[in-house]
Amino acid sequence: MRHKGNIEELRLFLENICCDLCRFNHEVEDGIAREDIRVDREVYLGAPGAFADIRVSALDHPPYFVELKFGYSTDVIVHHMKRKYAAESRATEGASKVILVVDAHNHEDWPSAEARIGSSLRPGLALEVWDEKALLSNLHKRFGVEVKSLSEENLLDLQAAIDRARGFQAFGGEALETYEHDELKATLLWHFGSRCLRRLRETRHLSPEQILLPGTYRNCVVLLADLCSFSSYVRDTRDPVIVRDALTSFYSRTRFQIINNGGMVYQFVGDQVIAFFGIPDQLPHYEESALDTAKALVDIGNSVSNEWQRRIDHIQSSQGVHIGISVGDVEIVRLRPFSRTHLSAVSDTINLASRLTQAAGQSEIVISNSFFQRLDYEHRAQFREIDMVEARNLGKIKAWKRDLNPS
Repeated sequence: MRHKGNIEELRLFLENICCDLCRFNHEVEDGIAREDIRVDREVYLGAPGAFADIRVSALDHPPYFVELKFGYSTDVIVHHMKRKYAAESRATEGASKVILVVDAHNHEDWPSAEARIGSSLRPGLALEVWDEKALLSNLHKRFGVEVKSLSEENLLDLQAAIDRARGFQAFGGEALETYEHDELKATLLWHFGSRCLRRLRETRHLSPEQILLPGTYRNCVVLLADLCSFSSYVRDTRDPVIVRDALTSFYSRTRFQIINNGGMVYQFVGDQVIAFFGIPDQLPHYEESALDTAKALVDIGNSVSNEWQRRIDHIQSSQGVHIGISVGDVEIVRLRPFSRTHLSAVSDTINLASRLTQAAGQSEIVISNSFFQRLDYEHRAQFREIDMVEARNLGKIKAWKRDLNPS
């Protein structure tokens, strides 16, 4: 099974699943609280073009990495693993293992292939293999879904079954078999993710109808990120499949990082993502969560650009993302009368975040002064004041910049 037509989407799909499985295993098997488990995507490993697919850390357990290598030959896997994990680095310091998610049955003499791959890792970094059988077993344990293989014809059904299971975990019910996953629940799940929705149900006793109501949300943090030189990348890309692959990768990974850090995915517009932190409620340190998310999006943006550049001829002038963050009021409004699923947001805070993004270069985060003042001293020390930002109808803005260019 090679999934020639949709191998990139398959890997992204499996990345999402593996993030969930790792978190679930720590919660259930190790008894670790959800807030003490950190999962990041596309983590920069300190060498040009080297990004870990997934990094997991849980309380006092040593961190580890997950690599998705479905559809790759043994030689290619060995090359990637050597490039990322053969040498000790600050990014891998203290890590215990690399979980390799691989279609082992498609490799001739898998035991020999596994030995080669294992020997490509630095001393002290163990190799753990999740083949298709192990992955499907974990899927059944986590979501209660049963499939015989990750075949192309059942991936859509598998995604629907997983979404339904996540909905049941978020909104509850007597049993998964009798749970009804309606349009409102699917919409909320897209914006917030199951962990946030479950918390709102368990701690605030909110029904789906009460979670995202029209109204004014005070002191909301708006994070806006878009890809650098996007028009240039598109212009210089002859194959539209490459453009679609890059955007799907960007959408999938940024959405995960936002909801994983407690934010709300508002919308994607072209190469741009807009997220809110502090809607519908405000947890302690939600401002720092927004900033932490911005830092993670820098790595994701650099990884997406790096992969895109690898597949085209023309060298691009910049890569990654630039990010703006502001804080203020956001008005949630219905797009049609009495609608619970078709909502929009109106806010000068969004406009300000957009202007700040324009003042940011590649891998840079520019924040408003109001947001800066809400951070603790440790986070403030990472920023420097910049020249005022001309925000058109908003006037002249005092702003701060953090340079995150890994080079």
